[in-house]
Amino acid sequence: MGDLHPDLARVLISKDAIEKRVKEMAKQIRGDFKDTQRLYIVGILKGAFIFLADLTRELSELSMPHVVDFMALSSYGKSTESGAVRILMDLREPIENQHVLIVEDIVDTGHTLSYLYHILEGRKPASLHTCALVRKQRERLNVPLDYIGFDIPDVWVVGYGLDFADQFRTLPYVAELKREAYTR
Repeated sequence: MGDLHPDLARVLISKDAIEKRVKEMAKQIRGDFKDTQRLYIVGILKGAFIFLADLTRELSELSMPHVVDFMALSSYGKSTESGAVRILMDLREPIENQHVLIVEDIVDTGHTLSYLYHILEGRKPASLHTCALVRKQRERLNVPLDYIGFDIPDVWVVGYGLDFADQFRTLPYVAELKREAYTR
């Protein structure tokens, strides 16, 4: 894996562990939606794009009919404090009567996923499910989370789509960011 960047404390989830878990999640999703004609998968930008790409490739390998669309939301702005959620980019087509799976990179406070879940629920999908690569071990809002890749400690993480100030997003693993890197 080589030397870690000086702003990274440690690797929390290896590339191999991610690959294995994504395959497992795809098999679980395929099994749960075996009678569904088409799954409408909503990737949340920017963070979920790498996870979404790998997950949907695995679903294709399992012959799971699906389409992919994207939404972009903002809840952080330029600080590390979570704020109000707003939609920056919406879906391209209606989801009424469709089976929808929201794919998120991380569930931190749960505010973003809760907001999005309730917005999409109001659009009357046939079913609405959620999937996240990582979930921080902390108090969360009461939002359903159907598929979870990994539970992680309550630390700032980067890699595999997750970033800090648009850095580290394309690392092939998930690493803990040193506190001094985001408190400077």
